[in-house]
Amino acid sequence: MKRIVCKVLHSRNRTMAGAFPSNQDLFTCPICLDLLKVPVTLHCGHSYCMDCIKDCWDQEDQKRVYSCPQCRQTFTPRPVLNKNNIFAELVEQIRKTGVQPVAPASAEPECDVCTGRKLKAVKSCLECLVYYCETHYKAYNELYPGRKHKVVDAIGQLQERICSQHEKPLEVFCRTDQSCVCLLCLADEHKGHDTVSTSVGRSEKQLGETKRRSQQRIQEREKELQELRKAVGMLKSSAQTAVEDSEMIFTEMIRTIERRCSEVKEQIRAQEKAEVSRAEEHLKRLEQEIAELKWRDPDLKQLSLTDDHIHFLKTFQSVSELPKSKDLPCISVNKSLSFEAVRRSVSTLQRQLEDFCNLEAMTISAAVTEVQAILPSEPTTRQEFLQYSCHFTLDSNTAHRQLHLSEGNRRVEYRIELQSYPDHPDRFDEWWQVLCREGVSGCCYWEIEWSGLVYIAVSYKNISRKGGNDNSFFGSNDQSWRLRLSSSSYSFCHKNKEIDLSLVASSNRIGVYLDYRAGILALYSISDTMTLLHRVQTTFTHTLYPGFWLDVESSVKLV
Repeated sequence: MKRIVCKVLHSRNRTMAGAFPSNQDLFTCPICLDLLKVPVTLHCGHSYCMDCIKDCWDQEDQKRVYSCPQCRQTFTPRPVLNKNNIFAELVEQIRKTGVQPVAPASAEPECDVCTGRKLKAVKSCLECLVYYCETHYKAYNELYPGRKHKVVDAIGQLQERICSQHEKPLEVFCRTDQSCVCLLCLADEHKGHDTVSTSVGRSEKQLGETKRRSQQRIQEREKELQELRKAVGMLKSSAQTAVEDSEMIFTEMIRTIERRCSEVKEQIRAQEKAEVSRAEEHLKRLEQEIAELKWRDPDLKQLSLTDDHIHFLKTFQSVSELPKSKDLPCISVNKSLSFEAVRRSVSTLQRQLEDFCNLEAMTISAAVTEVQAILPSEPTTRQEFLQYSCHFTLDSNTAHRQLHLSEGNRRVEYRIELQSYPDHPDRFDEWWQVLCREGVSGCCYWEIEWSGLVYIAVSYKNISRKGGNDNSFFGSNDQSWRLRLSSSSYSFCHKNKEIDLSLVASSNRIGVYLDYRAGILALYSISDTMTLLHRVQTTFTHTLYPGFWLDVESSVKLV
């Protein structure tokens, strides 16, 4: 609003040196200093562009008192604005003639008395609102030797030193409103306020403390600048090293796979060669025996046709005995001969390798995104927290056998009957606890709905799983942090040190914000608003995993 008033005063002061306004000035908006667009005229008689006065009044909506930027006449309620058709037609005629608004005065003040070429002003009269060059200022003093007007060295933007309401010099500083006012203001808006002269007001506003704070801010910013430049340099160097190392490691992995591929191919070919050699040797011996048997066929046929019984009987003994098989073993031929089992094993290896690579790729991606030169600021609204949302699933291999998992391992509840979980070294065998499968080593936010009596925790993965002692109980050791929730009380615990918290009514949803790098763990009660229950500032040393402990007839759901 002050900026708009300054524009209006600037428009007014362009004609205060004695010249009458031109027709063009009558149709110039005092706010935008351009020809009127959709002109509207207020009850006080002043005219503006409809959009300009609307924007001006929009800034006064909270006060519900609207004023004219020129004469400051007030209106309540907000007047309805209607287009001034006569002004609109006249403005349109001016536009057609090609006349443009007068350009703003130059930044360096010029003498208002000079005709023709304007000389540089050296003095300003705050009463007459006139700039004087050295020659005309001397003439001014000679003509009015006894006039006690306030004359100062020539200054730009003279209108800023004039009261916008009374058009009088600003000579008084109002301590109450921390603003400069004229003498007439003391009998009006600033009546009864604590006021002093502007010189006294300035003396009270010493710049020493401001300069000190400014220098301190400069030093802080320069330190931040150096640290950021150093961080950028380290980031570039580290990124280049990581790229080179990754390329080297992946190249070696590819070589390893190619080497294993060559070994499998060589093994298959060696097995093929050995079995073919065995089979061909046996084929050769079989063919030789078959040939010998076929060679005896003519003798047997001729003997069978002889009529000489004596010859038959003498010869039968020698031809009836088959030749020895030369120790040729009896073989069993594999009719389902195939390397299909090898192909299946290699296919299984491929799937396992792809699954492993996909899982590790997610870990690598998370590690890459954690490298940040500028750490993110802690969120303040739920919408900002939700930008860090993470998806978690409960790990059935850690769940106590009296905890039942459901809804895609996103919900857990206590059950009296034991669940049929297989034996696993990660399973809690005494405490009714469960951990999530996914860990957090960056910035993450998640929400939980709960009922009954539950503990919401974060824990290192190496927390003990065996026995009913403090080493395996969430919050009772240096491996975990826990929030205890019930309908009657809240508390927080770490290293077995319990802290009672304020009870928040009508809230069964909890938000957990974890910034691993900054060492921040913040727990919120979620309803229509977010209420901070407890905040931890520490240093985390290992990846953290969300976890839960549940009492009888209790449940927790990740949402």
